[in-house]
Amino acid sequence: MNKIVEIEVLNNYHIWIKFQDGFEKIVNLKSFLGKGFTAELLNYDNFKKVQIESGGGLSWYNDYDFTPIF
Repeated sequence: MNKIVEIEVLNNYHIWIKFQDGFEKIVNLKSFLGKGFTAELLNYDNFKKVQIESGGGLSWYNDYDFTPIF
């Protein structure tokens, strides 16, 4: 599996992602937020707390996550 190795939170719920193979991509995650426990991530201060989890995906403090396969 291709793991995320570096991220940078950009404006408007965009995140720049770099994978272990060198591939880079900017993704807009706003459309995945707003319902259920993801609603709190519409607060941009909460959204910016994203981290790279040990498995190489994105995760937030509230257990919301995206895997590199996504």
